[in-house]
Amino acid sequence: MRIAVVADGEGGGWLQELDAVPGPVRRVADLAAAVRAAEHAGPEPPRWVWSAGEDVYPDLVRAGVRVSRCHDAALTEALLLGHQVRHREAHSLGAAWARLHGLPVPADPVRPLGEGAAAQPALFEADRSTLPPGTDRLAALVEVHGDQLRRIADLPDPGRMRLLTAVESAGGLAATEMSHDGLPWRPDVHDRILTDILGSRPPAGRRPPVLADLAARIGDAVGREVNPDSPAQVLKAMAWIGHPVESTRSWVLEQVDHPVVPLLLRYKELSRLHSANGWAWLETWVGERPGPRGERLGRFRPDYVVGGVVSGRWATRGGGALQIPKSVRGAVRSDPGWVLVRADAGQLEPRVLAAVSGDDALAAAAAEEDLYARLAVHVGGDRERAKIGMLSAMYGQTSGDAAPLLATMRRLYPRALDHVDSAARTGEGGGVVRSWLGRTSPAPDDWAAAVSGPGGDRRRRAHGRFTRNFVVQATAAEWALVLLAALRRRLPDMPEGGGIVFFVHDEVVLHVPAELADEAVRAVADAEAQTRTTLFGETPVRFPLATVVTDNYAHL
Repeated sequence: MRIAVVADGEGGGWLQELDAVPGPVRRVADLAAAVRAAEHAGPEPPRWVWSAGEDVYPDLVRAGVRVSRCHDAALTEALLLGHQVRHREAHSLGAAWARLHGLPVPADPVRPLGEGAAAQPALFEADRSTLPPGTDRLAALVEVHGDQLRRIADLPDPGRMRLLTAVESAGGLAATEMSHDGLPWRPDVHDRILTDILGSRPPAGRRPPVLADLAARIGDAVGREVNPDSPAQVLKAMAWIGHPVESTRSWVLEQVDHPVVPLLLRYKELSRLHSANGWAWLETWVGERPGPRGERLGRFRPDYVVGGVVSGRWATRGGGALQIPKSVRGAVRSDPGWVLVRADAGQLEPRVLAAVSGDDALAAAAAEEDLYARLAVHVGGDRERAKIGMLSAMYGQTSGDAAPLLATMRRLYPRALDHVDSAARTGEGGGVVRSWLGRTSPAPDDWAAAVSGPGGDRRRRAHGRFTRNFVVQATAAEWALVLLAALRRRLPDMPEGGGIVFFVHDEVVLHVPAELADEAVRAVADAEAQTRTTLFGETPVRFPLATVVTDNYAHL
């Protein structure tokens, strides 16, 4: 059963069951209570249909209600537009409804930074559907939902797109829940890490002691004062000492043999830590409360963007959740009496390539725990060279040592290489490619003009490399979404704050009471098995998840 839901902005809303024929509209004064009751009313929970998860679900989660599944009209519209190579068109409910009625299509609403599940707006704000004033939002939602189901049914392989829209919508649920629950974070430990690395916290606008000392030493090495935060000044300084460089990128500076270079590289590294995850970041992104033993317990609540990258990978609105540096991971600690359970899918993309290409030889290698060790047999037992060869196949690297390794991969795994070679040829011709479930790569802008002038061959090759990797990376993103959806359904009931608290590409972190750790580990294993068969059927390819239980993320 599907139930369409629209909030009224005052804690209530409207519900309508969507079976073969839509049922009567039901007005409810307490939307959270109505959703909770429907979730537990029958043997199978309903699939909730809403304009966009961010319009309804954060408020439900704050009210203590979590749903099993949904159809997110905005996420679905984006996927369907992408399938038609219309990635740049607006995908809100209002935009989809306007297209159905031949009306001007409104731009998607701009969501302010940090306005995610962790924010505290008025309860059940009216959604920002961009529908014209006075439009019946529930009727518009039902109409758009029906149109989306028809468009999916008309696709050559509708089953795959149904699965993709379902797991993309489930990803939206998980993103909201993770933003609400937050990743356990110890502000006192983070502060201690920063102090150990950078020195004491400086006044606003000043450098920490270690950075200030490095800046002074850089000036001494150059022979005049230099602001290392200014690329222009660094470029002038390098020219001054007789080593002109075209940029201040680390790999460029590393080619220069001069005492100032190690100082500049160290300054860049520590300055990045200070700006990206320093004290200001800590105050902005980590809320805290006192712990039972006087420790400072906190939560990092990122604002996730599901499908924020064209390949289907997630992004975030600020906070840098997808790039937590190793230097501060020691601040990610479980609460007292709880543990972190981390599941990491190693070598995911080559395993995906084995499954989608149907290459039996690569599938046999992917049946091993360490795929690269199996491949190393063919390159003199050198595992690192085997890894380079496989990555060259997926990313199109052909220069240097990669060329002979790529030739070896082509000989050993012809079907796998033909799969990515074909995608590359399509890209080099200006075409688009699709993932296993149907996510579509964007078309390049004004292709004929782009490749007709100087640099045209370079642009062809670049787009070919993009499409070559897209068919693998986008499918890997789908594997992760199916895993996330399966894991949500299989986890045991948790107290407040327990469950999935972090997700990045091919890694999931759970925060669970210590006594539920074994159940959580079994749930991860069961979810992986379900993910493999859901996507690829009875494939010989294995997707092993390295699962670790600990109280400290730095130990993972």
